[in-house]
Amino acid sequence: MPRAVPTAAEDFRGRSAGIERGRGFTLLELMAVVAIVAILALMALPSFVDTILRNQILEALPLADIARKPIDASWTATQAFPADNAAIGLPQPDKVVSNLVSGVVVEDGVIHLTFGNRANALIKGKVLTLRPAVVEDAPVVPVAWVCGYATVPDKMTVRGRNRTTVPQRYLPWKCRAG
Repeated sequence: MPRAVPTAAEDFRGRSAGIERGRGFTLLELMAVVAIVAILALMALPSFVDTILRNQILEALPLADIARKPIDASWTATQAFPADNAAIGLPQPDKVVSNLVSGVVVEDGVIHLTFGNRANALIKGKVLTLRPAVVEDAPVVPVAWVCGYATVPDKMTVRGRNRTTVPQRYLPWKCRAG
């Protein structure tokens, strides 16, 4: 038989009185989830920045092609590398620019790209060097280009000095040591 008046231990719906947990999450649970998501985002951020920098470097590399082709031709014809930009018909280094590069210097066949203009602040002013690698006694073998800290191909001799100042962690895989 149903009771008409609830007792002190029951509420009006027939449930026992006391603290009842409603549907949904408590503020503490929501804050814990937000904190975990924030920690995961902070862990992913350095990786994201590294990827952006690598992509900027890869985007800048094709500018070096305007110097590579005449340098390749010089080696094939004379087994010597051009001394500077003028020797291969390029303008002054500060005139060979792009969105991400503020200058291209040719120095004894070596190409130095200086990052600037719209490049990320972490690489702005930094240099990436592309050095020619050749087979000394076989000029018919095409010039291979060694990017940054990359290792020299077997049986080839690299020419020039590496002036790369971009930290290895920002370089694309083909420009890293090992």
